[in-house]
Amino acid sequence: MSTPLDSPDQGGVATLDRELEELLKEENLEPGDHERFSHYVKKDKILESAITGKPVRALCGKKWTPGRDPEKFPICPTCKEIYESMVG
Repeated sequence: MSTPLDSPDQGGVATLDRELEELLKEENLEPGDHERFSHYVKKDKILESAITGKPVRALCGKKWTPGRDPEKFPICPTCKEIYESMVG
């Protein structure tokens, strides 16, 4: 007996992951879309912002005062690209 994992083209998690990846690649970013992402910022700047209330600047250039749980949002593709170019 086969399972959905035995044949990834027949559905299951593998298909969902692949479809999500394709949608993210095709997505055109509109003004304001940066509000829908978690951004990369230096840890010491996050701590400073939490204490002082001063805004931080992400790798992509977005400037804001953190207040939402970053785990609830996908990573900003621009921040991720910049970070990977710095590390890799």
